[in-house]
Amino acid sequence: MLISTRGRYALRFLVDLAENDSGGYITTQELSERQEVSKKYAERLMALLSRGKLVEAQHGVGGGYRISVRPEDCRVSDVLAAMNEELAPVACVSCEPNTCPRAGECRTLPMWKKLGGMIQGFFDGITIADLMK
Repeated sequence: MLISTRGRYALRFLVDLAENDSGGYITTQELSERQEVSKKYAERLMALLSRGKLVEAQHGVGGGYRISVRPEDCRVSDVLAAMNEELAPVACVSCEPNTCPRAGECRTLPMWKKLGGMIQGFFDGITIADLMK
């Protein structure tokens, strides 16, 4: 498991949106300048966050993005899922049902499943509100 730049930046963007939430919309220009990320990259990530229902988009004059979930209810795992991040430690536990031909006799599979559960639980236990502290 390796969290990509996309996942890390998405978390930064959501924290930024939550910390600067005044009820209005924040442009990708503002967001990209504050986070020191190119506007084009910010636009791509915000589109993914919008599809994931974590931000609301408003087009046109006065438009931009704003967080659409309460920071207390938005888990890090939700953000990473919106970015299509793979949290499984090994490929054989990344899909259900497990299609590995050795799954029935694999002595290490329970360990990998347990680690996968620990990783998921860790990211489920942290919210955007926690990151704002």
